[in-house]
Amino acid sequence: MIHGKNFIGQQLSAAGSSTFNGYDIANNTVIPINFYEATSQEIDAAIQKANTAFSIYKKKTGKEKATFLIAIAAELEALDTLLIETASKESGLPIARITGERGRTIGQLRLFAQMLEEGSWVNAIIDTAILDRVPMPRSDIRQMQTAIGPVAVFGASNFPLAFSVAGGDTVSALAAGCPVVFKAHPAHPATCELVAGAIINAAQKCNMPDGVFSLVHGISNEIGSTLVSHHLIKAVGFTGSFKGGKALYDLVVQRKEPIPIFAEMGSVNPVVFLPEIIEQKYEQLAESFAASVVMGAGQFCTNPGIFLVLKNEFSNNFIHALQKAISSKPSVALLTSNIQKAYCQGVQQQRQITDAVGLTEFDASTPQPHLLQVSAKAAIQNPLLTEEVFGPSTVAIVADDMKELIQCCQQLQGQLTASVHGTEADLINSGDLLDILQLKSGRLIINGYPTGVEVGHAMVHGGPFPASSDVRSTSVGTQAIYRFTRPVCLQDFPDHLLPDELKVNNPLGITRKVNGEIA
Repeated sequence: MIHGKNFIGQQLSAAGSSTFNGYDIANNTVIPINFYEATSQEIDAAIQKANTAFSIYKKKTGKEKATFLIAIAAELEALDTLLIETASKESGLPIARITGERGRTIGQLRLFAQMLEEGSWVNAIIDTAILDRVPMPRSDIRQMQTAIGPVAVFGASNFPLAFSVAGGDTVSALAAGCPVVFKAHPAHPATCELVAGAIINAAQKCNMPDGVFSLVHGISNEIGSTLVSHHLIKAVGFTGSFKGGKALYDLVVQRKEPIPIFAEMGSVNPVVFLPEIIEQKYEQLAESFAASVVMGAGQFCTNPGIFLVLKNEFSNNFIHALQKAISSKPSVALLTSNIQKAYCQGVQQQRQITDAVGLTEFDASTPQPHLLQVSAKAAIQNPLLTEEVFGPSTVAIVADDMKELIQCCQQLQGQLTASVHGTEADLINSGDLLDILQLKSGRLIINGYPTGVEVGHAMVHGGPFPASSDVRSTSVGTQAIYRFTRPVCLQDFPDHLLPDELKVNNPLGITRKVNGEIA
């Protein structure tokens, strides 16, 4: 049963009078459930509970936190078709896509649980005492990662499960030992409530403190600003638009106590097709690239919004084949009416730029897949051509020579990803291009496409600003845990006061660096 209420820890609450409704995208109808916007008092209560819970939760062992994450995964599985059908209804995404996304979300929870059970993620570093060192003795100094405190997390519109209530930001914060206050995305409030209930159930079954997780609803900007401005919130996780992420960033840095904000804010994810590979297989590349452009109706932060080629006969053939492939793709309803409106406006603005040629038809009333072609000179002179248009479109940028193509890449802002397609000979001759793209992106791909982000230990989903607000982090994969930890140093502690991770006999059996050597 969906209540439409906020979770203030384990308590349901509807103290305010402002309500809103979700939307059934597939049937173009309002869902007749009133969701109550959280009041400032409810937000404060949730954060106060989180702060109280932190003093208990941060002391939970890795195995206890792992058990909690595994229990959340089991609760999500138990929701079965109710969760999948609700998420599909609210997002308009097909059942198969939501089913896969649920699998990714559950897999992500279990991956973090495995990391916690093994335990070496704390990066224990030990410099043992040298009492007879001259001219001064050395103290016993031990370091490890520790949780930073309650975290505010904002859900994304385009992934109602994997980047939402039990998604990457939440699981990495909980794994670190940080309670979470989650701001539900108003595009799928019923889905958010179902998942929040699953987390609360798991917390109760695992004897986690009340307040380890809360969820607040709302459509007004005040909800988010109240959340990130609260003095007890110690970090923020956000996935969404540049406008939304930058607004939260500005609020955070103006606080009396500035805190880290990890905002993933989108990208055009440039793809470069080098000459020899286009000559050899332009038809296959056109088909595979078109599939990447329209995957999920282009509503991925890794959607390839631009691609670059050198002007010649074969690149002309490639663009013509791509035009045919994209034209054959059907229009699909986007996640929300606002996203659809922004997509249509963005494509229209690009089409109106001098030298821009629309290679596919476009009707502003429907979100059709779209291909635009411009010269590299035009792209260099007009940054609008290389800005994100969230949806199933891409811009062909045609350069006269490699020097001009590299210049265009140098002009790009920070990106989540960059991709290069080429033969072995192409790639050997493209060292300068690869160096530039590595500087510009968090993930550089050879002979592949950016859509599809593997959840693993080595993944980086982040990049230079404005792709993300902190180039040093990732929002996907187990390294995401370090967004919500800090190093703490314990000097000359007696062994019985040390945490198990730093004790002399290493009772957890984790990998540690002792006196500069891995042990």
